[in-house]
Amino acid sequence: MTLLIITTIVVTFVLYKRYFPVLGVHCITLKDLDLDQIKVIDIRDFNESYKNPIEGTINIPIAYLKRNIYEIPKADLHLVVSSLLEKNIGIRSLRKKGFRVVGYTIINDYKLSLKENSYKIETNC
Repeated sequence: MTLLIITTIVVTFVLYKRYFPVLGVHCITLKDLDLDQIKVIDIRDFNESYKNPIEGTINIPIAYLKRNIYEIPKADLHLVVSSLLEKNIGIRSLRKKGFRVVGYTIINDYKLSLKENSYKIETNC
């Protein structure tokens, strides 16, 4: 019986950490950001961020976030992610380390298109 309760608690915690939405952080398009006050961190996978770079961002994939935490400036942060799962894990990891995440943008790579030598990025908010 005790083992069942412990297992249930662990499974609930893992599911909460990954899938339960983070409250207080809003979806903001990249055009609406004041880049003088907010630093943009791209936590998408290297393959996604290399093929479709966003100028002015600091690229630290979610898998390397804990290892490269010292590269992140102490300022308000905005995350560029490719899924809700990345958003939840990234925000919780950064908050745990004392950072303030004020917004996020979800970018779907399959909606990127090359137009006149510049990327047209469609976001989901």
